[in-house]
Amino acid sequence: MRFLFVGDSMTIGCSGDFTWRYRMWQHLEATLGAGGYAITGPRDELYDTEAGAPLSHAYGAPDFPAEARRHLAGWGEGWLHMAPVIAGAVEAARADVLLVSLGLIDLGFYTDSEQTAANVRQFITQARTANPHVRFVLLPVIPNVRAESDAPFAAECDRFNTLLAKAVADLDTPASPVLLASRPTDYDIHTDTYDGTHPGPSGEHRLAGAFADAMHQAWGVGGPYAGALVAAA
Repeated sequence: MRFLFVGDSMTIGCSGDFTWRYRMWQHLEATLGAGGYAITGPRDELYDTEAGAPLSHAYGAPDFPAEARRHLAGWGEGWLHMAPVIAGAVEAARADVLLVSLGLIDLGFYTDSEQTAANVRQFITQARTANPHVRFVLLPVIPNVRAESDAPFAAECDRFNTLLAKAVADLDTPASPVLLASRPTDYDIHTDTYDGTHPGPSGEHRLAGAFADAMHQAWGVGGPYAGALVAAA
């Protein structure tokens, strides 16, 4: 089973981060074992905030192997950016399962909830042109600190999550299942992020757990997430 992580800044991470991708790799190692899965994708970098580009390989975890660092994530990239490139990425990576965390950047800077939901549908359609049996696990948008002071933005986040659930219901098929993961239990942007948006160690565990538990409950893949919810790695 070949996994492709797709996301924005919360997924790519920046220099020194562990990333939730690292937590998911630990989970896959523990539940599927070496040889039971692969992590694929065209990129492996972290975002370098000083350079303003994805140039860093300074992961917080030295035991994170190079082959497991692969992804399709970008700082400032959303459904708008990923929908046109996902077919090529799925084909090149021979991906079986897409773990997708997108939407916050779209709603914050690029598109409203209706347009963002339309891009979700395009993304799923395009991915299936490369692999008609590809599986998807989609994470709802977790509103960031901006939503606490920007009521219209908060409303757009809520509206998008409603539309995302409808897209999942409409597009889920036996041949190419689409799951909507649950928002991580007790996720708190004040304690699970380091800046009101990007996950710290406890947030990384909660995000990985949301994907892991969705796959285990729906498909019997792996097991329940057992990563420790800790304040420090």
